[in-house]
Amino acid sequence: MAEQPAEQPAERSSAGLARIEARDVSCWFGDRLVLDRVSLVMDPGRITALIGPSGCGKSTFLRTLNRMHELVPSARLGGEVLLDGEDIYAAGKKLTDARRQIGMVFQKPNPFPAMSIRDNVVAGLRLTGTKVSRAEKEELVERCLRLAGLWNEVKDRLDAPGGGLSGGQQQRLCIARSMAIRPRVLLMDEPCSALDPTSTRVIEETMMELAQEVTIVIVTHNMQQAARVSDQCAFFLAAHGTPGVIVEHGDTAAMFQHPQDQRTADYVNGRFG
Repeated sequence: MAEQPAEQPAERSSAGLARIEARDVSCWFGDRLVLDRVSLVMDPGRITALIGPSGCGKSTFLRTLNRMHELVPSARLGGEVLLDGEDIYAAGKKLTDARRQIGMVFQKPNPFPAMSIRDNVVAGLRLTGTKVSRAEKEELVERCLRLAGLWNEVKDRLDAPGGGLSGGQQQRLCIARSMAIRPRVLLMDEPCSALDPTSTRVIEETMMELAQEVTIVIVTHNMQQAARVSDQCAFFLAAHGTPGVIVEHGDTAAMFQHPQDQRTADYVNGRFG
């Protein structure tokens, strides 16, 4: 049986934080419909967990939220993704603007291995054309490494290669790199799946701290993790070859303790998936 949610974190202020909303989002790869009219509000300053079995469209949905879905040549999308009420797919909206405001951390840590820890953190500044002074850069490096819970572990070796860090440290370095461009939303695609339990715990603590800075959306197959870190959940399902849909969404504690749909109850209690 899945672990029941612990007491949820204290209420966080959402002042100045971003609200992201999907409205009737459908996704295709070629002629194959993989998501069908998915709508979901991801509240500011909250951690939203996307749960469900493999192949139900969670990661595809996540990638629509910062326009990564369109990188696949055969991919198409219908519907809207609104960041504080503005559609990031609207005509005239730049792809780079969406990526700057909506950061991404992937399943496998992907620091630039030969680049120093310091240069890894600020790598995104070059990609976005952001110019800062040397002093500002040093302040940014420390701030982002602190946000990622990594500063005390690496502050005396910032010139060492990022590839020399442990797996959990590399993932936190990627989080620091994402935060350096000051995103308003942070997407995380199974960020702990390749990590040991100790590193997973540290990443989870980091996520809960970061929720005071950014709105977080995480894909996870770990029901205990969803229960521990998220404020709200959305349960995706694609049954018998049909496209993925959201079966149920809402407050995490309510979904785990009093799900409204039997399929949700079966999934969160480990009876399938």
